[in-house]
Amino acid sequence: MNDLQSNHTQQLWKAFIESGKLTSDHLSPIVEASWRRCYAAGVDPYDGCSHSILSARDLEQLLRERAELTKIALPIMQELNRYVAGSGFLVMLTNERGYIMEVLGTPETLEQARKINFIKGAAWGEQEVGTNAIGTVLQEKIPLQISSYEHYCQRHHVWTCSAAPIFNEQKQIIGVLNMSGPSPEAHQHTLGMVVSAATAIMFELRLHAQNQEIIRISERMHNVFMSISDGVMIIDQEGRIVQLNPVAENLLGRSSREMEEQLCTTVFPELKKMGELLRSGQEINYLETFLQGFSGTISCIISVQPFWNEDGSVNGGVLIFNPLKKLRSLVNRISGAHASFTFQDIIGQNPKLLEAVQTSRLAADKRSNILLQGESGTGKELFAQAIHNASSRRHGPFVALNCGAIPRELLGSELFGYVDGAFTGARKGGRTGKFELASGGTLFLDEIGEMPLGKQVSLLRAVQEKEITRIGDDKVIPVDVRIICATNKDLRAEVEKGNFRQDLYYRLNVIRIKLPALRERPEDIPLQFNYFLEQTSMKMEMPVPQVEPAVLGCLCRYDWPGNVRELQNVVERMINISNGREITLNHLPQEIMQDQRHPLEKTSKAVLTEKSAGKYRQQQKLMQSQQEKQELEHLLEIYGGNITRIAQAKGVSRNTIYRRMRRHGMEL
Repeated sequence: MNDLQSNHTQQLWKAFIESGKLTSDHLSPIVEASWRRCYAAGVDPYDGCSHSILSARDLEQLLRERAELTKIALPIMQELNRYVAGSGFLVMLTNERGYIMEVLGTPETLEQARKINFIKGAAWGEQEVGTNAIGTVLQEKIPLQISSYEHYCQRHHVWTCSAAPIFNEQKQIIGVLNMSGPSPEAHQHTLGMVVSAATAIMFELRLHAQNQEIIRISERMHNVFMSISDGVMIIDQEGRIVQLNPVAENLLGRSSREMEEQLCTTVFPELKKMGELLRSGQEINYLETFLQGFSGTISCIISVQPFWNEDGSVNGGVLIFNPLKKLRSLVNRISGAHASFTFQDIIGQNPKLLEAVQTSRLAADKRSNILLQGESGTGKELFAQAIHNASSRRHGPFVALNCGAIPRELLGSELFGYVDGAFTGARKGGRTGKFELASGGTLFLDEIGEMPLGKQVSLLRAVQEKEITRIGDDKVIPVDVRIICATNKDLRAEVEKGNFRQDLYYRLNVIRIKLPALRERPEDIPLQFNYFLEQTSMKMEMPVPQVEPAVLGCLCRYDWPGNVRELQNVVERMINISNGREITLNHLPQEIMQDQRHPLEKTSKAVLTEKSAGKYRQQQKLMQSQQEKQELEHLLEIYGGNITRIAQAKGVSRNTIYRRMRRHGMEL
């Protein structure tokens, strides 16, 4: 600003602070707008000294909050201060509200600034000190230079100030960089220097934010790498091991540092051309191979994904591997290859049934094979699942196969699996058999008596050797399987007829358990009926219906050729057709009603079943009485013997509570 301009601006300033009006339009529109804001806000034009100064504690808090900005800006401010050293200029940094956070300058200049509180912690917005570069930049959000008489306050007329805003990546002002000095030293290039310095600060802020984001991403990736449940191996372009995650270390029995620089073929012998595959950029997806681990050879599934450089070349890759046993266990859980029933689910009091349960419990923790024999529907798979769940293999898979439901030409592939291309129509990639899927758990072979003689030879070898070979392959696979078989045939008679191999029979018939038919245990029919009635109603989300007494008598007189399975189906049918109302004789299936038309032939059994039903009703009454007594004891303890409160809780009278207590011989 030359002398003529300076004098003209001085005259405008004097006229404006006296009248609030401008006598000329030669003033900068930005300065004019600022003066008008200051005049309207009542800023004292003869003061110019900041009176809004942070306490030492508040300044410390501000500096902590803006530590990142100050740390990045300070080196650039120091460079700018060295450039103007000796010229009487100050370099300062403020936050987005105009509070000064850092000031650099000579002692003499700092002392001059102190006279108007141009110091750290002071606010230099327009409302505090009038038109100035810092406050006006915060208003206009653009770089500005305010010189001499352009300042609203008279005490600033000896200063010239150049300031530029500092924006974050969201385009929000987070600070202002300002350089102030004697007004005769004002130059346009001063503002250019400040703008360049502010631009450099913003660049460094963006670079710092990007670096921090890279660090965060790197930390997240490291955490994923260290916590992932798969074995992970990072390899270079030659196939050498760079790093292992903890799962891989456990499987190999060696640390990442010990394995560093070794070729991955030392642990995966079949991957002889890994380096060549990587350099070609070829991926490997779900390849079945072997791992030489600390506990010996382990069957694994591996996948390899190359790492690419920007120029399109491969600089390494990631190898992910999992033991087949682990994957099969996962598949079995998802596909339902697990046992749901326990011995608690076996309902009945018949001595023959209890003997079968006792033998099964004793056999559960043994390693010997078990043969379950009984008619269809007697609960052979229920027993098999209960045995599995009571054994040390309960955390392993429970895989079931009905030998009578699989076509004989497919039975071998179901049991032992096959490799890719083993036969016409074979699934691409091959298939895992039931023996491998059941490894570590139990294989339940239902209807074993239906197995063709030709397949019995292969089964015998698998049972004896504890290893199998997939169809179309020559690789021997060890399997750790406990066999439970079931049949509704007399296998000894089948051996004599030549329908079943004698050597296989003796291998499977180590522990034989005979399950009684339902007609052989009529006293259990009411128990089974009541159990199915409650369970089925619960599954159908219906209340348990009332049952006409005559219904239970009919059920007890029926022969149940389909055994427990037939009874369960009958109960479900009756609940459905009664639609939640009382079950009567009209709801019984026709075959059961027809079976009631020969009373003379069923007299002895009817007497037995009626006695059983009566015994069941007595048991139910005794159980209800015990429950009532336990409930009373519990309430007496909760309410401290207060009969009134107990009666209120039960919704009955006090006399009723006393009567029930006397019935059970209870006293206060």
